[in-house]
Amino acid sequence: MINILCFGDSNTFGTNPKGGRHAWNTRWPGRLQVLLGPEYYVIEEGMGGRTTVWDDPLEPGRCGIQALPIALQSHKPLDLVILALGTNDCKVHLNATPKIIAKGMENLCNLVQHFDYGPGYKVPQILVVSPIHIGEDMDHCPFASFDETSPAKSRNLAPLYGQVAKSLGCMYIDAASLAQASSLDQLHMDAKNHGALAEGIMTVVKSFFEP
Repeated sequence: MINILCFGDSNTFGTNPKGGRHAWNTRWPGRLQVLLGPEYYVIEEGMGGRTTVWDDPLEPGRCGIQALPIALQSHKPLDLVILALGTNDCKVHLNATPKIIAKGMENLCNLVQHFDYGPGYKVPQILVVSPIHIGEDMDHCPFASFDETSPAKSRNLAPLYGQVAKSLGCMYIDAASLAQASSLDQLHMDAKNHGALAEGIMTVVKSFFEP
């Protein structure tokens, strides 16, 4: 059994742009489980509003670097950790540049690679996922923390995340090359795009574990 932890934000949680949450086999971690089959165990750890390293005063308890050690400890042994964060780091009041956001992702990768898993537990591989682009139509984004500067920040993350992954020996995929946000809220994916992202991640996962 190959154990995969999917650690992310609302698009990992499966927030439906029409409201509520997508069904398990619609959101990308559940769809990934279906595509990979019974030899894999895909663990969902998505939370709306989660950042890489920031404490958000408007949405407390969403700091990724504080929550990740708990997830690593509670779900071990792990073969792969998928880190899919960065969208919420683009919130205007966090005032983070794309380079700083990428540094946050680097810190998460370092945490996974140097975490004390204990005797008999191996260090898992990492798949870094740069986020889908935030939509340009901020007039139809219902989330007050994003403004007209947020889409540009999200578009600039992919090459920086790719550099982080390469420097640390991690796998990498650009979610924006596979999927996009719904025009309904500019942030979250519909069912079709969840499926497309799951298929892209499945290809990367199988190429590593089933060369």
